[in-house]
Amino acid sequence: MKHLRTAFLLLTISPLSAQIVLTETNDRLRVEIDGELFTEYRSDRKVPCLYPIISPTGAGLTRNFPFDDSIPGEEHDHPHHVSVWFTHGLVNGVDFWAQHLKRKGEIVHKSFGPRSTQSSSANGLPSHTATFSVNLSWEEGDTVHLTETRTYTITARGDTRLIDVESVLTGVDGDVVFGDTKEGTAAIRVAPTMRLKGKVGKGSILNSNGERDGDAWGKRAAWVAYSGPDPEGKAAVIAMFDHPSNLRHPTWWHARDYGLLAANPFGRHDFEKKKDKHLGDHILKQGDTLTFNYRMLFHQGDLKSAKLAEEWQSYSGQ
Repeated sequence: MKHLRTAFLLLTISPLSAQIVLTETNDRLRVEIDGELFTEYRSDRKVPCLYPIISPTGAGLTRNFPFDDSIPGEEHDHPHHVSVWFTHGLVNGVDFWAQHLKRKGEIVHKSFGPRSTQSSSANGLPSHTATFSVNLSWEEGDTVHLTETRTYTITARGDTRLIDVESVLTGVDGDVVFGDTKEGTAAIRVAPTMRLKGKVGKGSILNSNGERDGDAWGKRAAWVAYSGPDPEGKAAVIAMFDHPSNLRHPTWWHARDYGLLAANPFGRHDFEKKKDKHLGDHILKQGDTLTFNYRMLFHQGDLKSAKLAEEWQSYSGQ
C-alpha cells in the first residue's frame, strides 16, 4: 500500500514539474513550455526583445516582421517594432526607439543573470513559472547613458501566458533626461489579424476605463487590451498592465489601430496635445535607479474568459 501511495503521489506531482525549460545559446535564451517554443530572448537587434510569442494552440500572437518578411497579410511598416520590447525614443537626446534622430542609440546585451523555474497549483490549476535576468547597456558610441538589469518572469497557466517585465535603470554618465515623446516605451506589436485595420485586421482595443479602439489612444489607464482572432482564426486577447508602483501611474498608452500597444509614462505633451514639449520629461540623477514593472498577458479565448479585471487585481494588489 505504501508503494502504491508513493506511485500515486509521483503521478500527481509530475505534471507540475519541469514544464518550462530555459536554454541559453550564445546571446539568446529559448523558453519552452511543455516541450514547445513559447518565446525566445533575442539580442540581435538594436534593442533586445522577445520573439516570437506562441499561444497554447501554436499560433503566433505577435507580428513576424522584421524577423520574417514572407508572412502573407503582414505589413512591413515600422521595422523597429520587434514583437515585445522595452526602450524609449529620447534619452539624453538619443533615439533608442525608431533610429530616426541624428543621435542613435543601441541597447547592448552584456550578460545573463540568474534564472530559475518552479511549479505550483492555484485553485486546482497548475501554474508553471520561469524567471531569468539580463544585464544591458544603453549606449551611444562609446558613451554609456544607462545600465539596466531586466528580469523576465514567465508564467504558464491554463490558456493564459504571462510575461512580467521588471526594468531597473541606473544613470551612468551624469544625469539622464527621459524626454517627452510618444515614441516609447514598453511595447508589443500584435499579430496582423488582431489589428483594427488592414486586409486581415479584425481586432479591437479596450482599456480599463471602458474606452474603446481609437478613443483609447493617449489616455491614461491601468491596462489596455487587444482582442480578436489569432492567425489561426481562434479568439485571443493580448493585454498589458501598468503596475501601481510605476512612475506616473496610470500611464499614457500609445495604442494604435495598426497593432502597436505601448505603455509610455513620458509622452505627456504628445498624448494630451500640450504646447510644452518638455511637460513629460523626467530626470534620473546619476547613480540613482528608476524601476518599471509591467505585466503582459497572452490569452487563448475572449475578453470574458481572460478575466482582465481579476488579473489586474491579482497583479496590482488592489
